[in-house]
Amino acid sequence: MAIYAELGEFLRSRRARLRPEDAGLPTYGGRRRVPGLRREELAQLAGVSAGYYTRLEQGQSPNASDAVLDAVARVLCLDDAERAHLYSLARPRRSATRRRVAAKPEQVRQGVRLMIESFGDVPALVMGRFLDVLAWNPMAHALLAGHLDIDAPNRPADRPNVARMLFLDPHMRELYPEWTRKARSTVADLRLIAGRHPGAPELSRLIGELTLGSPEFARLWAAHAVGDCDTAARTYCHPVVGTMALMAEFMVLPEDEGQRVAVFNAEPGSPSEAALRMLADLTATATPLVGPLDTKARRL
Repeated sequence: MAIYAELGEFLRSRRARLRPEDAGLPTYGGRRRVPGLRREELAQLAGVSAGYYTRLEQGQSPNASDAVLDAVARVLCLDDAERAHLYSLARPRRSATRRRVAAKPEQVRQGVRLMIESFGDVPALVMGRFLDVLAWNPMAHALLAGHLDIDAPNRPADRPNVARMLFLDPHMRELYPEWTRKARSTVADLRLIAGRHPGAPELSRLIGELTLGSPEFARLWAAHAVGDCDTAARTYCHPVVGTMALMAEFMVLPEDEGQRVAVFNAEPGSPSEAALRMLADLTATATPLVGPLDTKARRL
């Protein structure tokens, strides 16, 4: 039932952001009782009955056709990520079937582990389906979490989690000068993941923990933004080597459900490349890579 409630909340949030005039509907002036499109208006534009759309929004139409879902997505102006999320929510049985195959802690294949280690001075890590750090090379550890135990990803109970660190670890507030932008992107990615894995207990625990521990997370989660981790240049304010602009590239591992590799690079010849090279030199000499926010290693 939770996934059906999620579907309804998602559709209502997308109806609310559309004005009637955006959809080509007359407004006739006056004050509307609800923000955005009414159910009846959306149903009319999508070419379905109001009753059918109401049942869809209430999770009572699990066999909605591709044509209906595509029509609803078109009217709501959903992007590719939001459209995929709609399909995941409208057809939870298919997503749940995929989820049942993964009850044990996630593992990183040896070939993938060797790959990120071979990157040398380039930071690289492997994220699991729920944003746990499953493996990182020394440079990724030094860049993102030098204050944590480098061996933590090898212990399933202690694995750092990208979302947990971002919202609950003060070190990450200092690391990301554009923290709000990073937070929005992470929550949108987590929302997309939740649609693909409805009812996963590990994910439910993580979302509950973040909702209780971070008002910012709770506000962003309630907005129902959806999107993949984007490839974008971000600024990092490292406590030892200073400010760097790095490009993060994300690669999906097709043989490992939900796992992704993140690789961080700087523009050749830039000051950021020089700072990254300095970080590599310090990492190689085992120089402590924590600043004033150094804390005892903990599970994040």
